[in-house]
Amino acid sequence: MAQRAILLNEQDDVATALTQLIQGEYVSVSIGERQVDVTLLDEVPFGHKYALRDIAAGEDVRKYGLPIGQALQDVKAGSWVHVHNCRSERFGHRHQKYGVHA
Repeated sequence: MAQRAILLNEQDDVATALTQLIQGEYVSVSIGERQVDVTLLDEVPFGHKYALRDIAAGEDVRKYGLPIGQALQDVKAGSWVHVHNCRSERFGHRHQKYGVHA
């Protein structure tokens, strides 16, 4: 079976869809020693992210091992993560917290 999603760093809170993913679909991703299996709560478009764990409102969301934003609301594992529930930190506190090269 073809890989449906990818996990980019062992510390990540999200995985990225390599194809259109369907609500209710069971998806497994792994990297190194870490494997995460979730049932999707939402449809996830190609190239978009879904949560690998429950993320509390205000908590950093990690991809590439670094924060890419903050959860705007509680996000359940298997939920689509996008602008409706995650505020981008592309040029925000991430650089202050982790340095200008983060």
